[in-house]
Amino acid sequence: MSAALAVEIRLLDGRLSGWGFPRWGSAAAAGLDLHACLETELELAPQGPPALIPAGFSLAIRDPGWCGLIFPRSGLGHREGLVLGNGTGVIDADYEGPLMISAWNRNPGGAGLRIAPGDRIAQLVFTRVTRPTLTIREAADDAAPPGEAGSRGTGGFGSTGRR
Repeated sequence: MSAALAVEIRLLDGRLSGWGFPRWGSAAAAGLDLHACLETELELAPQGPPALIPAGFSLAIRDPGWCGLIFPRSGLGHREGLVLGNGTGVIDADYEGPLMISAWNRNPGGAGLRIAPGDRIAQLVFTRVTRPTLTIREAADDAAPPGEAGSRGTGGFGSTGRR
């Protein structure tokens, strides 16, 4: 078993310590809670433009065998429509700038979604990175007869159906 990943965190917003950062929601949680380091409350209009919200820290992963992934918190996404404007944020091992959370209100109508300073709005998960050796083939090489290795996907996107 390899040594645990060591990540340096530089706090950019002094309020984070008072909000309990850094912490995971439970002993077995994969995601580190990320707080909205806003100066004032923010309202995201339904299906309006996304907003970049500072997470209040930067980190240094440095090991190219690892990266960080930012995901929405499941309850906020399901109940209130708060999702990431970019789907999933990827923090490369060599990025050491401030973390920002792209927040978007996916709800089609109704009231805006309010985010207050200190709200836990996203989560950061650390995961391993595999960089395979890639082999480039010409398009003509892709014609494998049906039933042989490589034939899956000939029906296009969604070809396996729903059941």
